[in-house]
Amino acid sequence: MADRQIKATGKDNDGDIIRLCHSGEWWSPVSKAKAIDDIERGFNNYYVRDRAGNRADIHVVTVGTKKHLRTSADSSSANNLDNLPDC
Repeated sequence: MADRQIKATGKDNDGDIIRLCHSGEWWSPVSKAKAIDDIERGFNNYYVRDRAGNRADIHVVTVGTKKHLRTSADSSSANNLDNLPDC
């Protein structure tokens, strides 16, 4: 299982995350569907680091019938997927 750091996200017109990115990495960008599959099957871990170096893992959450990618709630907004630069 590989750990993949995310530094940017792609968003649709509604602001929903549609891809995860790390410029210069061979696997980037990865689609939301692929990332969800990787996480649920235990193939890859995706995470974000804030400016202080703290790691926030990305998890799959289900809201209604739709699956979404989110970091765990904590005191830092710098590691929220919505707050990362666009890719």
